Amino acid sequence: MEVAQPKDLEEDFGLAKRRYAELRRQKRIFNARNRIIGGDTEAWDVQVCDQKIKEATEKARQETFAAEMRQNDKITCISENRERRDRKNLCKAINDFQQSFQKPETRREFDLSDPLALKKDLPARQSDNDARNTISGMQKFMGEDLNFYQRKKFQEEQNREWSLQQQREWKIARANQKCAEDLYLKTRLQFDETAKHLQNLESTTRKAVCAAVKEFNKKQRLQEEERQRDMHWDRQRVQRARAALLCERQQQCQRHDLRRALDCSNLSLAKEQLSQKKYMKEICTNHPTEDYFSQFNTRSR
Repeated sequence: MEVAQPKDLEEDFGLAKRRYAELRRQKRIFNARNRIIGGDTEAWDVQVCDQKIKEATEKARQETFAAEMRQNDKITCISENRERRDRKNLCKAINDFQQSFQKPETRREFDLSDPLALKKDLPARQSDNDARNTISGMQKFMGEDLNFYQRKKFQEEQNREWSLQQQREWKIARANQKCAEDLYLKTRLQFDETAKHLQNLESTTRKAVCAAVKEFNKKQRLQEEERQRDMHWDRQRVQRARAALLCERQQQCQRHDLRRALDCSNLSLAKEQLSQKKYMKEICTNHPTEDYFSQFNTRSR
């Protein structure tokens, strides 16, 4: 029974390692489906990742600008509607005031420019009790005014009615003015509440956009760090592969030297085998079969 020496174990381990590397090389070389000829797939993957990051950044920026533009459009529309309503209410208030307090009939010179003056005009004198019989009209003279007290009483009653009518119109105008002021104040408060709500909505939207941008930047930073880490690992793998390639080349050189030495040794052994074969032909009649020769040249190198 032979004892395994450390040198024998190292040789067995090296032989097993070379066999495993040979099997992996055969799988990689002889499998056309998994072999890629030409092109740097890692560089392509990095370029695709960069393009996706750029497209996502541009899309987020466009969405942020669109949200701000929509918000500004809403604020502009509300401001224009408020200004239009204020102008409309002001014009309505002015028209109501003119119709209530500035009627053409109440003007002092309306009788001079009344287009219906001739239609409304009465004859110069209808009777002796006609109130339009003034002194300048020379229709009635002093001493002929028989209805003086009735006329005076009628004028006082008429003045009283005019005074009461003016008071009623003044009260109605004050009430209308107060209603208009209350309506204007209520509308202004509603507009202020709407503007405040829009401002809060804008602030919330801006915060949401900032949070989204911050989250996107965080994800982009993490992706960039992960990509840098992957590139670092790739560089390390490339360095290890390069070192393995150099080691493999050194081993090839050593195997070449060993093969050269083995060739010299095999040449001498061939000579001995040839002489032994001649000897064996003389003493043996057995010949080697085809299975004996098919066990050679089964490797990729």
